[in-house]
Amino acid sequence: MTASLLLRKVRPMGGPVTDVRIADGRIVATGASLSAPAGVPTEDGGGCLMLPGLVEAHTHLDKSLLGLPWYVNEVGPKLLDKIDNERLNKRRLNMDPYVQSFRQTVQSSQFGSTHIRSHVDVDTDHGMWGIEGIMKMREECRDIIDVEIVAFPQSGLLRRPGTLALMHEAMKLGSEVVGGLDPCAIDRDPKGHLDAVFDLCQTYGKALDIHLHEPGEMGAFSFDLIIERTRALGMKGKVTVSHAFCLGSPDRDLVDPLIDQIAELDIAIMTTGPAARPAPPIKRLLAAGIRVCSGSDGIRDTWGPYGNGDMLERAMFVGLRNNCRRADEMRLAFDVVTTEGAKVMELDGYGLAVGCQADLLLVPGETLAEAIVSRTAQRRVIKRGRIVARDGVSILKAPGQLS
Repeated sequence: MTASLLLRKVRPMGGPVTDVRIADGRIVATGASLSAPAGVPTEDGGGCLMLPGLVEAHTHLDKSLLGLPWYVNEVGPKLLDKIDNERLNKRRLNMDPYVQSFRQTVQSSQFGSTHIRSHVDVDTDHGMWGIEGIMKMREECRDIIDVEIVAFPQSGLLRRPGTLALMHEAMKLGSEVVGGLDPCAIDRDPKGHLDAVFDLCQTYGKALDIHLHEPGEMGAFSFDLIIERTRALGMKGKVTVSHAFCLGSPDRDLVDPLIDQIAELDIAIMTTGPAARPAPPIKRLLAAGIRVCSGSDGIRDTWGPYGNGDMLERAMFVGLRNNCRRADEMRLAFDVVTTEGAKVMELDGYGLAVGCQADLLLVPGETLAEAIVSRTAQRRVIKRGRIVARDGVSILKAPGQLS
C-alpha cells in the first residue's frame, strides 16, 4: 500500500531544514514551504533528522523467543551444540515460525527497519514449517516492512540426508536467496557443500548468502573456494558472505589477498560487529569498494538472550567494534545499516533523493552520531509514504499483543 504525505521541517541526514512531499509512496519534491494537495495529510517534523529506513540485512525470524516464557540457556559451547539444541526444542518451546516472526517483525519496524533479510531454517525435522510461516507473516506485514527469505540449511546440508531436496522445495516455494553454512566445520565436505549451494543458485537464478563462522586459515580456505566458484560461474555481485570471521585475522598476509579478490568479484560481507569473535574490518572493506551490511542475527533465542532488532543500536555495536569515534567514521557505521544494506539486498529506489521510495525514519537529535548514541524511543517510521509506527507503537499488533 502506498500513500501521500507532506513532511514539514525535517532535516535529511541532519542537513538544513526542509519540507518533503511524498506522492504514491515516493518522494516527489523537497524544498521550503511546500504545499500539500487537497486531502494529503501533513506531518510536522519539528526539526527531526530524516533518515532512510534501516536495513536489517541478517536475522533469523523463525527463531526468536519474543513473547514466550524466559528460556534458561544451558547449551554447550560448540556451534553444533547450539544448532542441535534449537532444532530439537522448537516445537517443545512453541516456536511457531508465523507467530514468532510476526512479533520480531513488528518490533523491528517500530525501531525503524523498513527491510529485512531473514535466514529461515530448512531441515529434515521441520521441513517447510519455517519457510511457510514466514511467507504467511510477510504477506500480512507487507504494509509495514519488506521481507526477503534466505532458505538456510542451519543443521547442515550433506550431514543430514534429505536436506538438499528440501532446499529445492524451499526455492520452488519462492525463497529469494540460497543459504549455506560452514562447508568445512559443519558438513566437513567443502567441495560437496559448495557445489550443492552454487548449483541451487544456478538452477533457480538466485543469489547466495552463506554463513562463514570458520576462523583463520580454515575460513580463508573456504573463502577461497567460494571465490573460485563465484568467478567460474559468473556470479559477480551475487554472493554475500555472512560473519566472515576469518577476515578479522591479524595476519595481513592471509586477509589482504582475500580482500583484493572480494572487491574484484563484488562479494558482499555481513558483520554484526561481534564482541567475542574476530570481526571483518569495515573501514578497510569499504575503502576497497566492498559492500558491507549488518544485522541483528538471533534475537532472544536459544543461542543467547541478547538483541532487540534496533539497527541504530547495531550501528553502535559495529562502530564500537571498529573503533569508529569521529563523526565521519560513525557515518560509515550508519551506512552499514542503511545504504550498504540496501546495496546488498539490491533494493530499488532506496534513499532520500527525489524519486526514491518514501521508506523513512524520523528521529530527534542534532546529528547522526547523536541519533546512533542516544537511540531515543521517539521515532516515526514511514513505509511507502505511510506512518506505520510512532513512538514505539505500530499500526499492526503482533499475535498475543494486547495493546
